[in-house]
Formats: sequence, C-alpha cells, structure tokens
Amino acid sequence: MRYLLWLVFLALAACATSEQAPVVERIPASQKPLPAKPAASEKAAIAEKDQRPESYTVKKGDTLHSIGLEFGYDYKEIAQRNNIQPPYTIHIGQQIKLKESLKESRISSAPNENPDVVVTPLSSPPPLTAAPAAAAVQSNVVDGVPLFDEPKALREPYSEQAMMVTPKPPAKPVEKPSDAAATKPAEKPAETSKPDAAKPDNMAAADDEAIDWAWPAKGKLLAGFNDAASKGIDIDGKPGQSVLAAASGKVIYSGTDLRGYGKLVIIKHNRTYLSVYAHNSQILVKEGQQIAKGQKIAEMGNTDTDRVKLHFEIRRLGKSVDPAKYLPENPG
Repeated sequence: MRYLLWLVFLALAACATSEQAPVVERIPASQKPLPAKPAASEKAAIAEKDQRPESYTVKKGDTLHSIGLEFGYDYKEIAQRNNIQPPYTIHIGQQIKLKESLKESRISSAPNENPDVVVTPLSSPPPLTAAPAAAAVQSNVVDGVPLFDEPKALREPYSEQAMMVTPKPPAKPVEKPSDAAATKPAEKPAETSKPDAAKPDNMAAADDEAIDWAWPAKGKLLAGFNDAASKGIDIDGKPGQSVLAAASGKVIYSGTDLRGYGKLVIIKHNRTYLSVYAHNSQILVKEGQQIAKGQKIAEMGNTDTDRVKLHFEIRRLGKSVDPAKYLPENPG
C-alpha cells in the first residue's frame, strides 16, 4: 500500500512540474495576410491625377494645333479621335474629344514609344496532329455520345505455333546530333509583352516624371518663367546657333501655324510632358520623327519676335511649368 501511494505521489509531482507544450497556430497559406507593400506616397504625390477635360468646345481663334498644345496632346491624335481630316478645319462651338480611349492608352503607355505602331500578339500554336493509330479509330455518335466501333479485338484459334514467342532483335539507338544538343533544355516560347497600362495609373505617371532634362541651347537667360506673361524662358543666342532637344521623344509639330511662336517645334516625351522650341530660323526635323536627347532639331532665329532668341517651354499635362525647376544648372 505504501508503495502504491509513493507511485501516485511521483505521478502527481511529474504532472505539476511538466511544462506545457507550445501551441503553434497554423494558418492556411491562402488565409495568411499578404506582406505590406511599400508606401507609394512619394510617387503618388508626383503623379497627380490627370485633370484635363474629356472634351473641349472650340472658341474663336482656336486651331487644332493650339488646342493640342494647350492640353498637351498631339494634334493629329485629336484629329484621329474626332475623324477630322486635313487640313484639320474646325468650327466655333464644335465639340472636340480630347481624352484617349483605353485601347489607345495601352498602346501609348510606354515612354518614347511610337503610338502609330500597333503590337499584334503572337498567334496560338497550331493544334497537335492526332497519332496515326488514332486515325484508324472510327466512331458513331448517338445522342451526342461517341460510340467507338473499331478496332475490334479478334480471338485467334489456339495452336502451338501461336504459343511460340520469337525474340525481337534489339532496337538500334537513334543517332543524336551531339550530347550537348541532347542535354540542352527545351526553349520556352517567347512571351508576348504585356502593355504598361497593366501597371497602376499612379505608377505609370510616376515613371513619366523620370525625365533627364538638358538645356536646349547655351546662352544668357533673357527672361524667366511667368505664368501670366511668359509660358517659358527666353535664351539669348546668335543667328544659326544650334537648338537641341532637351530630352528624347517624338516630334508632334513643326511649322508656323501657332501665332506668336514663329517657326516652332514641339516634342512629346511621354504621356505627361511636352517641350516647346520657338522663334527658330530653320527647322531640321519632321513630324513623327523620333528624337534623341541633345540632337540638333533647329537653328536659332527671330521669327515672330524682335530679337534672336530661343523661347523654351515645358508643358506638363498641357499646363506650362517653370523649366528652371526641371533643368540642371545653366551651362551659360
């Protein structure tokens, strides 16, 4: 009896001193919270929402070129959206659609990409041909259910000859071009590129902000930016001095249709930014031409102004902004 009590005492003591097993909560992977993404507040602050209107009512003095510059669009794209043919005549009171469609937005989302080029996705691979043995199978369809008739199993009469098994000669190994080719993994089919429009709008707009600007000409600054009086800056120079592209992009206008700008060049850098080069004596580029940063696009002059100078503007979503906030230090 004493021995039994001693065993009970030992059991109680063991229960009192044993540590409780840790409880591990196992949550299914599908229910686990996703890791928090880094805050995009900085990019979102830069990538302001596009406040440009969906459409515009033509007023007196408007041209398709001036409307395009005012709202930051290629005038040819506006003409295409509104089915306006050359010479691009518009009328007072006419409603002009400005915003691009979703399809156009996906095509032109990549920076410095030509919007006239349409990317066609690769066609699906041809269906695999059926094996030769399957071609011999005939079927009938009854109430939508295929009934296979052939091939049928045939019972051969028993004979001693049928029981004799003739061993087959070993198959010859198939010659391979090389061991390297045999061990080379099969190449994956090329994936079609997905449009940049799949990215969130604020991320795409933030990418548009990443432009490496440069001065379009060397010279003394004659006039700074004044939103009320001057939409850009004026740079002093000599007749025939080189005018350079401030960043890479596509020429969307070259001509003299905009009053007050003389011989004018406008470059579209992405969906957000345009740059303007006015009062040139000679234009060296054509509309639709892709331009690299620092490429000579014109020669300085005094067309539609009182002295030789370059009037330079940067337009963000059609609105004039101070170029001094984007350009590096003036080389002089």
